[in-house]
Order: sequence, then structure tokens, then C-alpha cells
Amino acid sequence: MTTEATADRSRTTDPPALVEQWDTHLRSVDPLRFAGYAVPASEDESVRTGVVSFGGAEAVWIECDASRQTGTMGAVAGERIVRAFNRAAERRLPVVETVASGGARLQEGMLSLLQMARTSSAAARHAAAGQLTAAVLRSPTTGGVYASWASLADLRAAEPGATIGFGGPRVVAQVTGAFPPPTSHTAESAHRHGLVDALTPNGEQWGWLAAAVGARPGPPLTLPQGRPEGPDPTPVPADPYLLLQRSRGARRPSGLEWASWLTDSWVELRGSDPALRAGLATIAGSRAVVVAMDRFAGAGRPALPGPGAFRLAQRAILLADRLRLPVVTLVDTPGADPSPESEAAGVAGEIARTFLAMAELASVSVCLCVGEGGSGGAMALAHTDRFILLQGSVFSVIGPEAGAVILYRDAGRAPELTRALKMTSAELLRRGVVDHVVPENVDAVRGALLDALASATPGERDSRADKATARALLAG
Repeated sequence: MTTEATADRSRTTDPPALVEQWDTHLRSVDPLRFAGYAVPASEDESVRTGVVSFGGAEAVWIECDASRQTGTMGAVAGERIVRAFNRAAERRLPVVETVASGGARLQEGMLSLLQMARTSSAAARHAAAGQLTAAVLRSPTTGGVYASWASLADLRAAEPGATIGFGGPRVVAQVTGAFPPPTSHTAESAHRHGLVDALTPNGEQWGWLAAAVGARPGPPLTLPQGRPEGPDPTPVPADPYLLLQRSRGARRPSGLEWASWLTDSWVELRGSDPALRAGLATIAGSRAVVVAMDRFAGAGRPALPGPGAFRLAQRAILLADRLRLPVVTLVDTPGADPSPESEAAGVAGEIARTFLAMAELASVSVCLCVGEGGSGGAMALAHTDRFILLQGSVFSVIGPEAGAVILYRDAGRAPELTRALKMTSAELLRRGVVDHVVPENVDAVRGALLDALASATPGERDSRADKATARALLAG
């Protein structure tokens, strides 16, 4: 064990205080008697592990450093990683990882390859213990390390400009006959495709890791330029069709705006579809997973969530389930993306799996419909223990224009259908479909959300739907 000063240096390029260092006695072997392979000394091994302190909040640290043995993973590196995850599970500590690796250590042959399986199993045991893992990927992060424990981290950041990929560029050229383009195998490409959650320069990496594992609050959620700065101040019309039009208005904030007003801090869980955002957030000082639809994002207006959006929702819900954190969803969409591309990518199955993730969630869940809720794409995120609508929100089995085409073969009859579907918040509350209707005021919405989080019980999502159905059957 090594003891050092406990000063918190998490906002610098240096790591926080190393409280313990583990397994320094382990030394590599040469199982193949590989010609020219110089077995490194213990201190020259690629991986070192131990406990670090973020100003008193402890975490297990796994460091894989490309400056030692090019960061490759052999038997000793794998053993240190496995023991680190096991100890973190026993002590109920999160794991933070700083990773730069050339992959498997070729000179150790299959013994090296086995470490991919061993470290993945160890990461699974740590996850099953309900603990969180966050990783920063530096340059390069490739091969067997990237394709095992490093990619299994719950939250992942990458250093800007870093080479990130399963096969390094030289391997790609050998296998495919051409080097990858400059836009491939980069941190920026991984971020663009939702493979990493953040791009963090060197001086910000330890601060991001501390926020990711909850050792300190993260920054607030920042909104893109030009967004609504507050709730829509216009009167709520009595006519359902005019209400629908208001719910779609440019002045009406979407889910992302409400997420920024209701949360205190935000660590992004990134996906590939900007129509939906997710984050590990704090609400009134407590951690929660927040999933927010954003109708202002994406190529179209309104943005329609596609398969990637629902995959991100599932990831967020499953993480909350494992960590026993509450889930808050903010719904605002006329429906899921019905395009051929979305269909080919399996949007229906992803919606179904989102329903399933919600149905199996063991922690409390609350939905706030802040605008328009339409069809299964909205309902998948509204299958929650408490279902709250803002006063000027609407929720319907289908967007009225599409419904009018189905029923009447005439989209022009959408106003008529809007009124017939009784989609206003007052109607939905009367029929027991939703639990509460709240005024469009930030303080009122925050209060209703906190009350719901405090009083809801997991499983109420099913009982509300059952009661509403039973009431309708009796009325019929």
C-alpha cells in the first residue's frame, strides 16, 4: 500500500490523491518464450490500480498508460484489472479509468486474449453490485482494451484528437487494403456517433470523472442558442385544436429546456439521435437519470425520435435501474420517426424495448409531458409511476393529421379529429389516464416533480393503466 498527500488536484492535469496502490508485486511472464520479448518489471507494467480520493470521496482507479509497454494488456495487466473491479465491488466504490492502449499484448498470445473475457466478467460483477464506472479514453485507445472493459464503462469521455478504434489505422490498412479516412478512428467520430459521452481536454478530465461518479456536482445543463427562455406566456386556449397548435409553437419550450430548468447539474449520456437527450443529473441535491425529448433538434421540425433515440433511452433507464436511481422523462413529440430509414433500423422494436425497460424498472419513475405527446413513441417514455401533464400539453393515440388520413383519408379533417380524441390535459385527468395537471410555471412544475419523486411507488405505472382501462370498460 502507498500513502500520499490527500490534496484534491482533480481540476488539474494531475490525478487526485492516490490513497492506496495495489498489486505492485505482480510481474509479467513470458508464456510463449517469445523471441526478443523483455518481460517488464512490475513498475513498468501498462496497468496500475489503487484508490484515489476526490476531496474525501473515494473511487477505485484503473490506469492503462501507453507510455508503458504501449499500454498493452497481458496477464499481469488483466489480473490487476480483475482484482481492482472485485475490490471495488466488495467496498462498494465506483471505478474511474484513464485509458491509453495499443490493445492485446501479442507476445503473450492467447493468454493475453483471455484477459478480454476476464476483465469483462469482472466489470460485470462490479456493475451487478450496483456501482458506477466512468472512463476517459486517451490516445491511442484501440484493440482488446477498447473492445472489453474500457467500452463497458457506464460513462465514457475521450480526449480531443485521440485515436479511438477497435483496429488501429495500420491494422485497418492491412486488412482492408486502405488506410481509414481522417474522419474515422478519432475521438470526434466516436462522439458524433454516440460512442463516447463527452470530449474532455486533458486539464478537465479528472473534473469530468469526479462529476461522472458523483464525487462532486457536474456543471449545469446548457442550452443551445436561440431557445425559449421561459414557459410560453400566451393564454391556454379552450379549443383543443388551437391548444394543439399552441403546444407546437416556436415559443413553447421543449423537453431539453425544462430539463435545464429542473436540474442542478448534468453529466451527458450521449446518443446518436439529437431528438433525445439523457443525463445523470441532480434535482434538489439528489441524483436522478433524466431523459428529455427535444423537438428543436435534428434535421426536421419537429424532430422525431428514431431508433437511436430509443436505444439511448433504454441505456439511461437500465443504468438507473442498476444504480437504483429515479427516472424522470420529459415528453414532447408528435410521434416516432416513421421514415423508411427508421423502419429499416428497427424503430418498432426499439420502442418495444423501451416499454420493457420501463416495465422492469425497480426504481421510481415520473413523466412530465411538456408539449405534445403522440403515439407509441411518446407513450414509451410515459409508462411511468407518475404521469404529469402541463396544463397546455396534449397527449393522443396519434398525431391528428396522420389519424385523419387513416380514418378519413383527408388530413384536412385534423381539427375535427383533434376534438374527437379528447387529448387535452383536463380530459386525460378526468379519465384517469394521467395523475396530475400542473400550471406552466417552473416553480409549480418543480414542486410537482419533487412531490412525485418523494411519494411514488415503483409499479404504480401498471396500476394507473389498469384502473383507467377498468373504468372505461365499466363506463361502456
